[in-house]
Amino acid sequence: MRRKNLWVETIEFLRDHSLIWEEVDYVILDGECVIDKKNFEEVARDTNYDSGWGAQEIRGDLMLVGWNWWAVRKKYNGSEWWELRTMPIIPHEIETITKLTTNDWEDE
Repeated sequence: MRRKNLWVETIEFLRDHSLIWEEVDYVILDGECVIDKKNFEEVARDTNYDSGWGAQEIRGDLMLVGWNWWAVRKKYNGSEWWELRTMPIIPHEIETITKLTTNDWEDE
């Protein structure tokens, strides 16, 4: 069993991505409601869970949102973690295509 504290995990995750808690603009739950950041911190500090194999314990619809980035909860066989998402960089090259099916890429 790997016990983790959600607040410690969140702060370490942010630090690993060169971010800090103050850069989180808001926390979203269920894609519909915003959780007050202070409220999230209080609850996360009191939330210890097993991050290893088994059932997911932290809600998977939890998101941290900052400027040009967001973090989502990911899981695999009960193991769970934060995953960073960022806006894609717009490429400078413009491509002309004729098809969008995967088997057609191999023919070109």
